[in-house]
Amino acid sequence: MTSLTKLIDSRVNRRFRRLTLNTVITLYFLIMVGGVVRSTGAGMGCPDWPKCFGSWIPPTEASQLPLNYKEIYGAKLKGEVIFNPVKTWIEYVNRLFGAFTGIMIFITLLASTPYLKSNRKSFFGYSLLAFILVGLQGWLGAKVVSSELHPVMITVHMLLAIVIVFILIYLFIKSSYSAEKDGKDITNKSVINKITILVLSLSLIQILLGTQVREGMDEVIRSLGYSERAEWIGSLGVPFYVHRSFSILVLISNVFWINKINHSIEGESRIKQMGKGCLAILGLEILTGIIMAYFGVPAFAQPVHLTLAIIMIGLQFMMWLLMNANQLAWSRDIVKLSKDLV
Repeated sequence: MTSLTKLIDSRVNRRFRRLTLNTVITLYFLIMVGGVVRSTGAGMGCPDWPKCFGSWIPPTEASQLPLNYKEIYGAKLKGEVIFNPVKTWIEYVNRLFGAFTGIMIFITLLASTPYLKSNRKSFFGYSLLAFILVGLQGWLGAKVVSSELHPVMITVHMLLAIVIVFILIYLFIKSSYSAEKDGKDITNKSVINKITILVLSLSLIQILLGTQVREGMDEVIRSLGYSERAEWIGSLGVPFYVHRSFSILVLISNVFWINKINHSIEGESRIKQMGKGCLAILGLEILTGIIMAYFGVPAFAQPVHLTLAIIMIGLQFMMWLLMNANQLAWSRDIVKLSKDLV
């Protein structure tokens, strides 16, 4: 390989790495905006899709709507549609951010095309997969609206977001770090891998439990209304207490896991630094949970709570990738994952 070829490859890799990182950040912002939509009850702020009240740019006041707009849109919302410009624009911004995220992932796909001429052809494949999945995510978003925020659709929507995050993190790690710098100095690597997978699994379960709690809260809100925030938590029942109790298991497992990692790696490393980050994020996650439980579920706490959870599981996944950085293909990582589970 000539010096010029190496230089070109380096520039391609650097550009792709920046794009994947920026796309991951954009996706996290989208998740936070989605959390704001749910915490403010703006999910049906636009009762139709892809337009909003029949327009590409939604109205700012009821006078801009047809006089019979309640009849037009009320059928699917059981007659309960009342125009609220704040909720309408929150949902509209969410849709715009979703479209922007799709554009970012498409640009990442374009940036991956040079890899088709190298031994990293899989980078294009995973970029294409992320692009296809974000399209599916958009379709699911439409289904969430048409199903009037059906709980199952919301859960699937969240799971798919996590999958897309994982794919983009995978691409960022594989384009950023060499196999020689991370993971090779870990003692008891097999044991650490199994604990990492267990921690990842517990985090995913906790996120899904949180989704169930949020779905239950939707029912409570419909019953009590937004003026009774202080009564929401007490009306949630068993799912909330399961979610709260499970957080203790998540905390213990993470502390045990990070302690194991710290004793298995000599000196400083990116993995250790990320482990400290995981514990800090988990602490903030628990704090926002306490704020919601004891301070009337303030609207700001819900999207922060959700975003922290996705950041934490993303960091955990990143750490697992760094521990196994010598794997060059996603298919091999999946084989490694299945072996670690046995």
